Amino acid sequence: MVEVLAKPDQPTDRALARLSTRFRAWTLLIACLAVLLVISSMVALNTALPDIAMATAATQTELTWIVDSYTLVLACLLLPAGALGDRYGRRGALLVGLAVFTLASVAPAIWSDPAHLIAARGVAGAGAAFVMPATLSILTATFPKDQRNKAVGIWAGTAGCGAVAGMLGSGGLLHFWGWQSIFWAFAAAGAVLFVLTLTVATSKESDPKPLDWPGAVVIGGGVAVLVFGILEAPSRGWSDALVIGCIVAGIALCAAFGVIELRRRYPLLDVRLFGEPAFATGAAAITVFFLAMFGFFYIVMQHMQLIMGYSPIGTAFALTPIMGPTLVLSALSFWYLPRLGLRLVVFTGLSLISAGFLLLRGVDVDSAYWAVAWPLLVMSFGIGLLTAPTTSAIMNTVSDDKQGVASAVNDTTREVGAALGIALAGSLLAAQYTSALEPRLATLPAPTRDAAVGSLGQALEVARRMGPAGAELADQSKAAFVDAMHTSLLALAITVGIGAVVIGLWAPGRDDQQLRLIRRIRRG
Repeated sequence: MVEVLAKPDQPTDRALARLSTRFRAWTLLIACLAVLLVISSMVALNTALPDIAMATAATQTELTWIVDSYTLVLACLLLPAGALGDRYGRRGALLVGLAVFTLASVAPAIWSDPAHLIAARGVAGAGAAFVMPATLSILTATFPKDQRNKAVGIWAGTAGCGAVAGMLGSGGLLHFWGWQSIFWAFAAAGAVLFVLTLTVATSKESDPKPLDWPGAVVIGGGVAVLVFGILEAPSRGWSDALVIGCIVAGIALCAAFGVIELRRRYPLLDVRLFGEPAFATGAAAITVFFLAMFGFFYIVMQHMQLIMGYSPIGTAFALTPIMGPTLVLSALSFWYLPRLGLRLVVFTGLSLISAGFLLLRGVDVDSAYWAVAWPLLVMSFGIGLLTAPTTSAIMNTVSDDKQGVASAVNDTTREVGAALGIALAGSLLAAQYTSALEPRLATLPAPTRDAAVGSLGQALEVARRMGPAGAELADQSKAAFVDAMHTSLLALAITVGIGAVVIGLWAPGRDDQQLRLIRRIRRG
């Protein structure tokens, strides 16, 4: 086991230079596998929800929270967990997170009541909150600054492929075994990574400061309330009092966190960092493109399974074109980012994603896979361009002592963006689907009509029970879903396109002229 500690606990470039290339590669591998485990866990259960519903008699609300409890707890604990890793040791935080995640993943395989599943997934999210920032910040303990961007690029590319990897893995497991196999796989992977993590170097703050517990409580509560409100929006509607109240309260608590941090001698997060163009660009761009990615996944997975007839694992394979460009461009970001500059990279990446959404609006009920695949490939180049540079922009702005907190900011923006994307796409899809289908079903009995307008899955089940007479209902439901999908894709395209322009105008360019101008203005 190797310890890399200096002054007395922070690695220096001289100390890092003594580490072998093999040891650095080993640490990077473990960090990538750990973040892949955490992110794949966010989406893996989506493929198993029908099986879980039949086995546990879970309601639709309970199924939603079996998935969302993980995301909610993960998002609200990221910043405090990152700070604890900086203070007490990043390898220790990674070990604690993996231990909690592993134990929580065993529980659902033994106790299968819906309430137990929701609680266990929430605890797993708490473990994941310690794992995610540690996987990135621990690379600081291993790679000198001139090699750090390359390592971050590989890490970011792996994280960007986590969703597809999760669907592939869970789909493969469900092909051979029951839904409990997903949890056993998570537990086994967590246990193996726990043992492997014992071999990596550790680091922590060179001059430990008192933890900002008031700030941690306020930001944890603020993110939790905000994400809860966003997650409830698709089912309750954006005008629901609970949704509005949670979003307003979450924003207010986040604003209060900013005020608290400006007055703290040792803040959890120096909010003045958001005044730095590179840091702010990274955080904003990550939020927008995770909004785009998870909103897209929410839509396209339903289209592929319910209209194109793909199985869960078939859907995962159909989405694999995302992985190639994402991995390659992320690994090459150390080469193209200095040549193009953050502004052009962010603008181009978001513009390609927006263009991909517009191209997907050409997909119809009878479209073949290639009608989806080539817009998906356009999007994947945008995702690949963005993934590593935006993460590097955040990490490189912050001192080595605060890499855990910086990583937590990177991860929190991902979680908030993902929640927003699912809420935006889900609510628009549901509203437009209902309004498009309801007038066509005026002659059907009310119970049948109400079930059909609830979702495409319910409509197809009703049509199946109707026998040959249900063919027309199935066709109308699919047509209504595609119309609604086009509306959601247009909204996502406009949102991401506006983000490309606004963030591009703020981002520093290749020669950092804007950054130097802002600093001159601040100096007076």
